[in-house]
Parts: sequence; C-alpha cells; structure tokens
Amino acid sequence: MTSPADAVVRTSLQLRQLIERGFQFLHPRDSRGELAAVVGVRAHDAVIDVVRLHTEDDVVAIRMPADEVNVLSPTRFSWRRRGPATSVLDELLELPDDRIA
Repeated sequence: MTSPADAVVRTSLQLRQLIERGFQFLHPRDSRGELAAVVGVRAHDAVIDVVRLHTEDDVVAIRMPADEVNVLSPTRFSWRRRGPATSVLDELLELPDDRIA
C-alpha cells in the first residue's frame, strides 16, 4: 500500500514528466483567490491533451481532436480518465504521442 506522502512524491515526479513532454500548466483561481485546480495543456500532432487536478483523488485527463472548440469541456474526445492523480497521470504518460488514442 502506498502512503499519502509517497503518492505526493510520485505525483510530483509525474507532473515533471508531463512538463518535459511539453505540457504547460495554469493555476486558475476562484473568486476568493483560492487555487481552483492545476490545469495542464499540450497540443501536439492532431490532438490536444488536457489534465485537470482538483485534488489528489480527483483528476481528469482528456485527449481530444486539435479542432475541438472548448478544450475545458470538450464534446469530442478519444480518451478520458478520471480518478486518483497517480493512476490517471500514469495512463496519460503511457499514451502514444504520434496518434489519437
């Protein structure tokens, strides 16, 4: 079993790997100035990958066509996962770069 501290370290490493692959991260805030999420976006080939981290246990990652109009709430996608950060980020990191999943 993984401890919460181990999960935080693993998530940090996974986020660094995403940055190395070209993800750019934003840190949107709510009306009180509190961090609402951590959002990473990477456009490559004919797709856009987006990952939103709300909490350690609530992460959403999506791969969508590059011509999708609303990347934060797409109507079309080829791959989508929701769950704990380490699991979702593992799957996102395993996606091939050169084609739609």
